[in-house]
Amino acid sequence: MAELYPLLVVGAVIGTFTLVFVIAYALMKNKKESIGFDRNMKDSEIIVRLLKYARPHWASFLIALVIMLLSISYDIIAPIIVGDIEKLVVEDFELSTLFLKVAAYAGILAVSMLCTYFQAIILQKTGQKILSSLRQDLFTHIESLSHNQLNNIPVGKLVTRITNDTNAISMMFTNILVTMVKNVFVIFGVLTAMLLLNYQLTLMVLCFVPFVVLFTWIFRKFSRKAYRAVKDGTTDINTYLSENLSGIKITQIFNREDKKMEDFLEKSTNLRKAKQKQIFVFGVFRPMVYMLYISSVLCLLYLGGRGYIKDTVFLGQAVSANILVTFYMYISKFFNPIQTLAEQFNMLQSAFASAEKIFTVFDMVPEVVDEPDAIELDEIRGEIEFRNVWFAYNPGEWVLKDVSFKVEAKQTVAFVGSTGSGKSTILSLICRNYDIQQGQILIDGVDIKRIKISSLRKHFGQMLQDVFLFSGTIRSNIVLREDTFTDDEVMESCRYVNADSFINKLEGGLDEVVRERGNNFSAGQRQLLSFARTVIHRPAVMILDEATANIDTETELLIQDSLEKMKNIGTMLIVAHRLSTIQHADNIILLSGGKIVEQGNHQELLRKKGRYYQLYTLQYNKMQIQNR
Repeated sequence: MAELYPLLVVGAVIGTFTLVFVIAYALMKNKKESIGFDRNMKDSEIIVRLLKYARPHWASFLIALVIMLLSISYDIIAPIIVGDIEKLVVEDFELSTLFLKVAAYAGILAVSMLCTYFQAIILQKTGQKILSSLRQDLFTHIESLSHNQLNNIPVGKLVTRITNDTNAISMMFTNILVTMVKNVFVIFGVLTAMLLLNYQLTLMVLCFVPFVVLFTWIFRKFSRKAYRAVKDGTTDINTYLSENLSGIKITQIFNREDKKMEDFLEKSTNLRKAKQKQIFVFGVFRPMVYMLYISSVLCLLYLGGRGYIKDTVFLGQAVSANILVTFYMYISKFFNPIQTLAEQFNMLQSAFASAEKIFTVFDMVPEVVDEPDAIELDEIRGEIEFRNVWFAYNPGEWVLKDVSFKVEAKQTVAFVGSTGSGKSTILSLICRNYDIQQGQILIDGVDIKRIKISSLRKHFGQMLQDVFLFSGTIRSNIVLREDTFTDDEVMESCRYVNADSFINKLEGGLDEVVRERGNNFSAGQRQLLSFARTVIHRPAVMILDEATANIDTETELLIQDSLEKMKNIGTMLIVAHRLSTIQHADNIILLSGGKIVEQGNHQELLRKKGRYYQLYTLQYNKMQIQNR
């Protein structure tokens, strides 16, 4: 009985740890709803959706699998060769036989290394193709979302989805899944070899496998929670940086650097704690598996060693020195993949967490989509009509209430009114940035919902108050990186809107570098560039939303001259607070509280002496005071 005490001690230690982990798992399982760490998507659902991107590259994965099977031969055959060498040394030693077996060992090792190299090359190329495809689909889907949906998602979160999260999925295809498959083959291959060599010792080793499976299942829950916390913390950091680095000038102006630093440190601390918990989970799990490995080795040496020393059998089978050496190596090769599987499983949880976040974006159904029978419009005249249009950004909070008006082709129509009256909303609805709740909007007599969105928007040119310029050159910002325009055509559009007045003074001309958001140009210069960008594409309808709000008087005169020229291109819709810029409009529509209060040309509205007359008089008197 005393001979079994060492085995009982090992069993007691393993049993104690098992009991502790089961209790921890039970407590965690009861709290999962309150702490909310379980994913909404099942692993099987995520795998099925990811396979859509892997399926086109099945041939590459098949080749990698065949190469992998060849590389596994080293793990299966090497212990047998080492055991034969041990047997050769103990029994009839022949140097030639030793050289032969060493050469066989070296040959198998060389084949395994070459296979591993080619497998890595194939998988990396395949993984990059999958990553590129996934990123393109995700970016395209984000582009299809409506303005309302994009307004509700922080830019930093979308950046994290396209960069960090897709990288995690790429790692899954290039490393994690393949390594896990390889380790599974190694485990079963080693197990088969062990059974053939000595099934009794193999049964002893298998006694530890249920504990490995149990520990893996328990820590699966903990690792999932830890990885989700890290992902959420990373997203928070990226979102915070995206917003605050863009607005850092405001932070400096109001001397809020210390407060912003406190907020950043808080988010950094949360991320650090999340990573520490992740490390703790892994730091407990890996040693537990290693403990099982060491326990199995101790039991092997104790039981096998006793049988060999006493020249007895173990459970009916003889144990020789070479079998003991071979089994020692097999146990290492049996548990090493299991330990690696633990690490790979954590990484797989990270990839699944990233995939879930990506698919959450994919599952966002675009609010503004083409109708099944939507048509293409090659040309439009520019006739626009609103029929009893009702619209609200939020249910019940109507921004437009039963609005009806008609714009004839080639007309210039201006929308005026106080802030929040619905002026800019009307322009957004014409382009189908949002869909109306009631009524109709028609272009040339066709309901815009029956026109493909891409076809509709290509006929519009929008010039907004906040001009967005991309990093690049003046030329790339005007043509938007289309190669169909020549330099002469680009400069002609610049002359047409008086943008050549400052471009010709620049050292680089059209090749002058444009920094992020065009911050190396004045507001007026950026506005003139947006005019040139619109004119070169010759839209049938031009939209100006407060395009003259933030410019000086001298630039305003240039823009006024540009507007007069641009009226000849097509229909023009203008929103402006400066009534002086819309005096020559064919029709002026005054809005208040989402309804049309007055409309007519400048002189007609002045004669009515209504709201427009009051606004104009107020602005005129203010201008007179400023000019004194």
